[in-house]
Amino acid sequence: MIALAIVGFVILLLVLRQPLLVILLSIAALVHLRWGQGKLDYIIEDMWVGLDKEVILSIPLFILCGNVMSRGSIAQRLIRILSSVTKPLPGGLAVACVLSCAVFAAISGSSIVTMLAIGSVMYPAMRQAGYDLKFTLGAIMSGGTLGIIIPPSIPMIIYALVTETSVTDLFAAGFGPGILLTLVLAGYSIWVNRKMPTERFDAAEFTDAFRKGIWSLLLPVILLGGIYSGYFTATEAAAVALCYAIAVEVFIHRELQLRDFYGVVLETSKLGGSLFPVLAVALSLNIILTEHRAPQMLVEFMQQYVSSPLTFMLLVNILLLIVGCLMTTGEAILVLAPLLAPLAAAYDYDKVMFGVIMILNLEIGYLTPPVGLNLIVAMSAFKQPFGLLCRAALPFIALMLACLAAVVWQPWIAMYFVTGKF
Repeated sequence: MIALAIVGFVILLLVLRQPLLVILLSIAALVHLRWGQGKLDYIIEDMWVGLDKEVILSIPLFILCGNVMSRGSIAQRLIRILSSVTKPLPGGLAVACVLSCAVFAAISGSSIVTMLAIGSVMYPAMRQAGYDLKFTLGAIMSGGTLGIIIPPSIPMIIYALVTETSVTDLFAAGFGPGILLTLVLAGYSIWVNRKMPTERFDAAEFTDAFRKGIWSLLLPVILLGGIYSGYFTATEAAAVALCYAIAVEVFIHRELQLRDFYGVVLETSKLGGSLFPVLAVALSLNIILTEHRAPQMLVEFMQQYVSSPLTFMLLVNILLLIVGCLMTTGEAILVLAPLLAPLAAAYDYDKVMFGVIMILNLEIGYLTPPVGLNLIVAMSAFKQPFGLLCRAALPFIALMLACLAAVVWQPWIAMYFVTGKF
């Protein structure tokens, strides 16, 4: 009866369009009043325990690093290197756009930052080169989504926090799906633009671009190499990436002045100020639900009605695709991951594997209305109507759904980089 009352209260808050922080605080208060000995001050204690984790520091550091790079010229230099390599291919500039998003994603950990950093350069360049408007928008928006699946990924860090999963294993599991998506999007770009003229490879141009962009290329090598060689934790890697990005942009590229750094930090602080209160309350709620076996009770309830792991995974994918249309990735992970991850484990899905599946589903949500963040940001950045952006995203959504199905069908695509086994 209490559970039904809580669900009804949540639905009421959603109908009233209350922010996620208000909804989570209300749920936490009700749960603590019912099962937490009636003391609301336990919420504060659990919030402190939930946030008292070193890996949380990596989130603002990665966000700040991405903002530093988007203000500087790292993205432009990466694009120039990759464009010089892909010139001989049909649709070479579009392929360079996808590859640039993939490389930048390996630094920033954010979909929005990736899309804006690459799109601000590639959108006018592709339009000037004669690429179709809808294809150009779709390529940039879908390329931006690589920011949350190719490690390091901020949603992966959030998932690791709320499910107590290894961040390093999640990062490793993101490589396979990230590479698959990059290849599929690049292949589609070649096929759609197969009739466009090509250019000969210019060794001198490549050498000059490589010489001027070598510092940009070294960043993902240092970042990911440090994590997987064991030299850095995820938090230390974020700090190293930030220091490196500042040093390169301020002292080598000289595209960013130290006085500009205040504005970058202020922008990052605003984002953190909206994220961390929600994260704290969600972790507090997660603690008390775990103490009172809420996930286990959900597992027992589901197993009465769903016996097949395949049926369970089909239902979960449908749920996550719908949720991705209505909630942001971070919100969906904070609300659903603590309940769905134990449920998936009961159907023999590893928490790391399920984390990748969940993020792949929510990645598609960046391109689906009404809350598709890449659609909303692109509408402002590229001054295009929302309906046109939705239509531009459709073929890329189909490609991403095919990649999601492939990963669910063949788990080794994600898990090979974790276990070393097919």
